[in-house]
Amino acid sequence: METKKILVIVDMQIDFINGSLGTQEAEAIVPGVVRRIQDAISQNLPVILTKDTHTESYLTTQEGSFLPVPHCIAGTAGWEFPDAIKAELKKGQDVSILEKNAFGSFELPKTVSTILDKHNWDEKEVHIEIMGLCTDICVVSNAIILKTAFPETAIHVIPDCCAGVTPEKHRHALDTLASCQVIIG
Repeated sequence: METKKILVIVDMQIDFINGSLGTQEAEAIVPGVVRRIQDAISQNLPVILTKDTHTESYLTTQEGSFLPVPHCIAGTAGWEFPDAIKAELKKGQDVSILEKNAFGSFELPKTVSTILDKHNWDEKEVHIEIMGLCTDICVVSNAIILKTAFPETAIHVIPDCCAGVTPEKHRHALDTLASCQVIIG
């Protein structure tokens, strides 16, 4: 039986891992995320990555006024994926990278729809796994966007491959997602 799974990796970028907004928890999930990417690519499954993308004028944006820490500025080292992830992506044949300047990506459901059409998959038979950073901001935003766009699709957030701004916020985000019928695990 064909595996009908899409892997979504949210904002696994250097600035969120060990850069300007990095945490020990974010660093700790990198090996698990890399393993999930390896598994998906070895099975020729689609992998979608979101990439938080800001400009030099970030501090003049509304987000910049709430979070006055420049991060993920396009073209900088902090905007990039870590080398371990980049190495795995080179091996994939069905990899999409979606740049976004906000927490959620409206391109994400469009890309999932394209994948469903390409593989002739019914949304009721598909399993979407989401992981990345930060659980309480961009992961929750993108999971809710996908659950809204595909209400009959099993949306799974993988908790040990996510990290929040703090461990407490990570746990609260998982509770919120479970309340919205997103499967935790």
